Amino acid sequence: MNLRIAAQLILPGLATALGAIPIFFAKDISKKTINILLGFAAGVMLAATFFSLLIPSIEMGIGGVKGILITSIGIFIGCLALDLIDRYMPHEHLITHDVEGKNADRLRKIWLFIIAITIHNFPEGLATGVATLPDDPGNGLAIAIAIALQNMPEGLAVAVALKKENYSNGFAFVIALITGLFEPLGAFIGYYLVKISTAILPFTLAFTAGAMLFVISDEIIPETHSEGNQRGATYGLIIGFIIMMALDYLL
Repeated sequence: MNLRIAAQLILPGLATALGAIPIFFAKDISKKTINILLGFAAGVMLAATFFSLLIPSIEMGIGGVKGILITSIGIFIGCLALDLIDRYMPHEHLITHDVEGKNADRLRKIWLFIIAITIHNFPEGLATGVATLPDDPGNGLAIAIAIALQNMPEGLAVAVALKKENYSNGFAFVIALITGLFEPLGAFIGYYLVKISTAILPFTLAFTAGAMLFVISDEIIPETHSEGNQRGATYGLIIGFIIMMALDYLL
């Protein structure tokens, strides 16, 4: 593994901390702003899922009915895997649910939200790893950029939630950084799985695409369509999709 590939696997996870940097300068970051940014992130990931994961999966599966079948099975199993994680891992949708009551209960919900983001980062890292191949560096780079762009508003959401509970800026930033560390783990696992056997690549691409589709539909979009902010979040999603589509084509 050369330095370029190693950086491509590691840096998207660190973008979570990059997204948290505004807490050091901004006094207050509204939920509306976060919703729009998360909508943008969903659009980026949606485009990356289609253009950098699903289309290559079908083509590498020899196209035709066989390619469609392999990709379809991979998508379904990827969705199912994330659904099982979502069902059996208690968590909170922090933005859409106003957290009231005792401070201890509010803190518990915030930390469950952070744990949920941390675990959901793993399949995104897996996508980076399986798409990063020496014979197709552009495709892997497109996925890495997409996930980095998607991670920044997530890091901001984590940091803002902690800051509102009177945690220090430094502590909130470090926690945002930690949530992104699951991504390099998934990225290296995905990369070496494909290195061991390229035959599993079509299914693995589809699996990670399914996992990300589940996260987009079940987590990110519902989070952004709250408190009357759905119009801004929708335009954010569309702009994110267009930008990622252009990047994928140009790269």
